[in-house]
Amino acid sequence: MEENKQEIIDEKDEAQNEESEQMVVEETDELEQLRQEKEEINNRLLRLQADYDNFRRRTQKEKEADRKYRSQSLVEELIPALDNFERALQVEVDGDAAKNFADGMKMVYDQFKAALEKEGVEEIPAKGEEFDPHMHQAIMQVEDENYESNIVVEELQKGYRLKDRVIRPSMVKVNQ
Repeated sequence: MEENKQEIIDEKDEAQNEESEQMVVEETDELEQLRQEKEEINNRLLRLQADYDNFRRRTQKEKEADRKYRSQSLVEELIPALDNFERALQVEVDGDAAKNFADGMKMVYDQFKAALEKEGVEEIPAKGEEFDPHMHQAIMQVEDENYESNIVVEELQKGYRLKDRVIRPSMVKVNQ
């Protein structure tokens, strides 16, 4: 009888060991599943943080560009007026009254130009410079022995840029 009792106890111990092993395996599987879920959530969080950082940088750059070029549309509207001022100042005047009027226009022109320069507008150098298709628009080609090939011979209309952006390219004659 005692042998039977011992066998029954051994069987119970074996059954308990199997149950314990089964529970350990199940808990290990559950633990591994939780680790994978944690890793997936962590990766999603990192991607979300990276997306947010990229968005923040992109909007920052857009804001800086908006601030930098905020006056571009106004400058585009004022450049033709600046051209007209220059044409008006080239007219020869006779008499004191006309000369005083021309001097007054010159002062207004200088103030106007200074205000544009303060905003970052500058003339694009042309005559005597090497032709640059980003800054110059070639209207004509001429042959002149006094200039090297691909050099701007004459500026027909001034070009302007706002900081580093070309607002209007210079219209030029280029030596072949």
